[in-house]
Amino acid sequence: MASNSFGNILRMTSFGESHGPALGVVVDGVPPGLALREEDFLPELARRRPGQSGLTTSRRESDTPHILSGTFRGMTTGMPIAVIVENENARSSDYDDLEHSPRPGHADETYAAKYGHRDHRGGGRSSGRETLCRVIAGVIARKILPETCRITGHALQIGPHRAQSFDAAVIETNRLRSADLEVARLMEEYVEGLKEAGDSTGGLVEVRVDAPPASLGDPVFGKLKARLADAMLSVGAVTGFAYGAGFSTATLRGTEYVADRRHFGGILGGISTGEPLRFEVSVKPTSSIGDVARKGRHDPCIVPRVIPVLEAMTAFVLADLLLVHRSLGR
Repeated sequence: MASNSFGNILRMTSFGESHGPALGVVVDGVPPGLALREEDFLPELARRRPGQSGLTTSRRESDTPHILSGTFRGMTTGMPIAVIVENENARSSDYDDLEHSPRPGHADETYAAKYGHRDHRGGGRSSGRETLCRVIAGVIARKILPETCRITGHALQIGPHRAQSFDAAVIETNRLRSADLEVARLMEEYVEGLKEAGDSTGGLVEVRVDAPPASLGDPVFGKLKARLADAMLSVGAVTGFAYGAGFSTATLRGTEYVADRRHFGGILGGISTGEPLRFEVSVKPTSSIGDVARKGRHDPCIVPRVIPVLEAMTAFVLADLLLVHRSLGR
């Protein structure tokens, strides 16, 4: 089963389970001479970490990273970089009743049918906790990208509440990471009500990339839009991806579509134009609901914690394709 790795020249391989001793990632293909220390990972891991507010799971993890290889004296050596994070607050007894009872909407049923033997504790390998490996890889990837390339994700919609404005400065000031502070209050009230009822909600995340490198992506199967879709849809909670005008193109006339370059989302022919990239990702409602949600430690809305993961995967795709482009000598 070789599906635990992602990337071309820049390649990550994640490992570990939600209730195992640790999770980790090996990132290969990183150029030498980049400054990298363990503390560099802390801000992004903190954004993804459980227990950060009353609207996330109450599981408490410090998510302290440990670099095992690939750096010397605070610089990358060009060798594979291995980083692990130990699990500190697993409560496996919460899942004793679920060993032979697949949870609706989870990977329990398909993992059991496919492999015949699975780790049922917290979802094992299918747990959202695996995404901390992606966040670590994303921090490394950002060091390859130009400093001017800015990647920003925000909660565009939670349930019926959709942001009407965008202010990047307010994203980290509210619990759902909305760029519209007024709508954020409505979003929070909505999620609070669902949490009390043992229910959950999904949402839409918009990712904006300002000043991306141009000429990223290759025909025919290596298009940037295809690589981004692959990366986004590999995240367990994600159900859909659309860039630029997305599904609204179904209602546009050709004259309308070409009249506004924002409809292209910064991509033409599968290759980045250097203009801002814009895409949306749909996130499913958390499948742990009812008595399971009240008994265990689950997010009533996974959107705010998935945002740093989507940003990380975006950075990884862009950095990988930038290295591919550089390999052409251009």
